[in-house]
Amino acid sequence: MVSRAKSDRARARELGIQFGDEPGPLNAITDVTGVEVGHTTIIRGAGKLREGRGPVRTGVTAILPRGRRDQSPVFAGYFALNGNGEMTGTAWVEESGWLTSPVMITNTHSVGVVRDAVIAWQVKYNVMRQPWSLPVVAETWDGWLNDINGFHVKAEHAISALDGARAGRVPEGCVGGGTGMIGYGWKGGIGTASRRLARAAGGWTLGVLVQLNCGRPWELVIGGQQIGKVLKPAKDPFGRQELGSIIIVAATDAPLLPHQLKRIARRLTIGLARTGSVSGNGSGDLFLAFSTAQPGRAGKSGIATTKMLSNAHMDPLFAATAQATEEAIVNALVAADTMTGIDGHRVEAIPHQKLREIFASK
Repeated sequence: MVSRAKSDRARARELGIQFGDEPGPLNAITDVTGVEVGHTTIIRGAGKLREGRGPVRTGVTAILPRGRRDQSPVFAGYFALNGNGEMTGTAWVEESGWLTSPVMITNTHSVGVVRDAVIAWQVKYNVMRQPWSLPVVAETWDGWLNDINGFHVKAEHAISALDGARAGRVPEGCVGGGTGMIGYGWKGGIGTASRRLARAAGGWTLGVLVQLNCGRPWELVIGGQQIGKVLKPAKDPFGRQELGSIIIVAATDAPLLPHQLKRIARRLTIGLARTGSVSGNGSGDLFLAFSTAQPGRAGKSGIATTKMLSNAHMDPLFAATAQATEEAIVNALVAADTMTGIDGHRVEAIPHQKLREIFASK
């Protein structure tokens, strides 16, 4: 089955969990005007692993900074907290300060096919800014639930995620690239959240999307409570080792330059740390931040005039970054459904009622 299915499970705030300042209207990365998100979800087969045939629990997620109708570059910054992972195209982001492609997220062994599909999509719509393309494609490993060496993600799946990208509510949990992922021993996946600054702080919006596949059960902290001490999954797939990863993408409409967006990307680590992760040796924790402000600044020649928010006024954005990241990670957990994959491997969804009881007593 290939779908853009979405979970109907409650979000974190509906369980009584509080995260500080108020979110944007959708509490999603799409609260940043212009940003669109698309998923292709591939769920097929059950039972014993037969490499190349399944079972399949994987997919692709696409983030389009200015939407499908505007492929002009955006200023961006990149940061690797731990590099046991892959995010292609970041050498050029670091060099130029520009993000010149959609941001794609998939499983570890599908990065190449998704990258090639993005290039084909850009060629089809004639949106490349130079004669070659260096797409940003990131990954986390879903091989506990998915036939990852069966290479089930195809070019058409990536293109479907791109063509299906929309503004508005973002499906979370077991969707897109997050379909087969695990977080803190529980079922993980895609999560998103946002913050809208007060007018006195600039009124800017900052949104975050995560693909959660990291953390060990005893580490989990939610809303300041050490949930991992009192709530444990029946089975921990990876034992004591950290073998997961997390991809975090932040978007804002604040007028930030690339060096400032790198500062935002670094602050994504604070939100991750608030949920308990220590970014272990086996984790690929790779972060990207971009600004949709000031379109049309990427001219091929001449002098471009641009605006920059003063560094002295960035603290509210730093706070928004940490808070939205923390909430997006928890949203990924609570949105995910229990899933059984290859060889009967089962990963449980974190139990909502238990969380309600814990936070009702605080």
